[in-house]
Amino acid sequence: MPNHLGGKHCFFMSISVAAVAVCFVAASAAPASHVDSTPQDVFDAMRGSFRPTKAQGVHARYQWELSGPNGGEWWIEVNDGSYKMGKGKIDHPNVTFIAKDKDWVAICHDQLSGTWAYVTGRLKVRGDQGIARKLGEMFP
Repeated sequence: MPNHLGGKHCFFMSISVAAVAVCFVAASAAPASHVDSTPQDVFDAMRGSFRPTKAQGVHARYQWELSGPNGGEWWIEVNDGSYKMGKGKIDHPNVTFIAKDKDWVAICHDQLSGTWAYVTGRLKVRGDQGIARKLGEMFP
């Protein structure tokens, strides 16, 4: 009997790895009180972790759509070793992450498993999964 879950398991794990890898730096750079952290704190922490060498040859647009009282839209555009980051929408994103503000922050602070959030629909990832995984390498 073929193992159809093996591929899904790998897919879920890769999404989780991308989400958790991006958030790892935010968890270590944010204040001790994670309860008060916001998505903006997560994105501010990401600025200091960018690795240009991992972004050589990468041309990608990432979008976050976060609902809730501290939600909003954020984007990152990576272009051959450099990046721009901002608030709002970016045209034609390659990957879009969709979650509640509190869930995204909880994932970033290792209080909610990225895999569990994805499997239960609390984290949605739309677009190119390979590019989604690359984000964690560029922003470890």
